[in-house]
Amino acid sequence: MSDDNLVFSIFLIFSGAALFATIALYARQAMLVAYIALGALTGPSALKLVDDAALIEQISEIGIIFLLYLLGLNLYPQKLLQLFRETTLVTLASSLAFCAVGIGVGLAFGMSTTDAVLIGTATMFSSTIVALKLLPTTVLHHRHTGEVIISVLLLQDLVAILAMLGIEAMSQGEVPLSQTVMTILALPVLVIVAWIGERFILIKLFIRFDRIQEYVFLLALGWCLGIAQAGHAMGLSYEIGAFIAGVAVATSPIARHIAESLKPLRDFFLVMFFFALGAGFDFSAFESIVLPAVVLAVAMIAVKPVVFRFLLVRLAETPRLAWETGARLGQMSEFSLLLVFVAVEAGVMGIKAASLVQLATILTFVASSYLVVMRYPTPIALSDKLRRD
Repeated sequence: MSDDNLVFSIFLIFSGAALFATIALYARQAMLVAYIALGALTGPSALKLVDDAALIEQISEIGIIFLLYLLGLNLYPQKLLQLFRETTLVTLASSLAFCAVGIGVGLAFGMSTTDAVLIGTATMFSSTIVALKLLPTTVLHHRHTGEVIISVLLLQDLVAILAMLGIEAMSQGEVPLSQTVMTILALPVLVIVAWIGERFILIKLFIRFDRIQEYVFLLALGWCLGIAQAGHAMGLSYEIGAFIAGVAVATSPIARHIAESLKPLRDFFLVMFFFALGAGFDFSAFESIVLPAVVLAVAMIAVKPVVFRFLLVRLAETPRLAWETGARLGQMSEFSLLLVFVAVEAGVMGIKAASLVQLATILTFVASSYLVVMRYPTPIALSDKLRRD
């Protein structure tokens, strides 16, 4: 892409996003929907005003990296382990239930067994981005509801990483034992490296130069991207590396300041992520997959809240908390999109099945956002009484 095209793409994304978001806010609708609609309208399959697929993919991944980094900054490791113990059974049981529904829909519409299993796998996850963007920090994030939502999302993200590793192993056939061992050891090694770096280097630099805001910003940014790159080099994902980078700093007294200073940068890339989501949709496959995609989306939106409510109530959570948690997690995930991308690249999933997952994911993003902003506290709730920062 030439420099002129890059500048034009950024201009189009943010000027268009401002216009579409204004319309969405006047209509009291979620701005996420505006970004997706803008991408679909101006992307390669429609007006082709932005047609660099590689750029679209890269900018969307950066948004997820920053989101998980800031998520890690707000979670103390001890609290994280406690939450995982409480929600592991809920996450695993719900994931299996959603997977079964996804497989059933895939088989019902004539997909191969492999494609149906991959469709089912893609339905196991809820969107970290949608859930957290609609989660008001002053109301839920520091209360038990927000903690339950976050712990389920994080466990789902770890399951998603394992699923993607499994897909890559499928494409490679028989994997050497040494490579398998390296993959298993990569996560604890990265955690140790991040802990040592934070304890003996990062915190000392923060304490020494914490009055220089520009330096704090650069150091926080460099730490995030450095650990993310280290995770990628060790066979993990950039997203897992960024999350570990955030958790490693969470106990630092400067963690809150870092989180606040990086929020505008995170929002910048998240606008691009949702734009990329809409721009990446292939309209040429629309007719053949629209019915199964709608059925899959409706099934997920209907089943997920019920399953989460059933499981959480049996963990002694209140029915009200359990139902709200299920409603906020009632969509598919950006990891669903990433998983099918990896599967197609590995040659183990058909294009038609991948397009089905992509459209169903977009539909659940839109529908779930509407349902949440109409009923629960969010920064963009339809009712003034529900609107919270």
